[in-house]
Amino acid sequence: MNEYRYEDIHIGMTESFSVKVTEEMMESFRGITGDINPLHNDEAYAHEQGYDARVVYGMLTSSFLSTLAGVYLPGRRSLIRSVECKFPAPVLAGDELTVTGEVTDMNDDYRFITLKISIRNQSGTKVCRGKMEIGVTE
Repeated sequence: MNEYRYEDIHIGMTESFSVKVTEEMMESFRGITGDINPLHNDEAYAHEQGYDARVVYGMLTSSFLSTLAGVYLPGRRSLIRSVECKFPAPVLAGDELTVTGEVTDMNDDYRFITLKISIRNQSGTKVCRGKMEIGVTE
């Protein structure tokens, strides 16, 4: 876990990590949220809709942004203020995702940073993009 202080962070700074989305993650997410939408839970239905397999929950994909902030940038001193996400391509179970955040702005008065975020799959396809505002605590 990183422990960046506000003073350690600068515009252009980046952090990233990779994670493989598993069937077990899908099951756990369904159990936590109660989301039984067939696109995420029924292989045949997903095929009928034109997908190669069940589509991973968008919110499961975006949940890795919590790890980006809370473990990587800034890490221990993070407090997420806001998250904006768009999902330009689907994620399928088994995909290897690379989650990246780049500091694009800093607010010295309130000690928060803005990250441009992207999540790409193993083929380099962007599956999530957006921004986060993160407070950096003392």
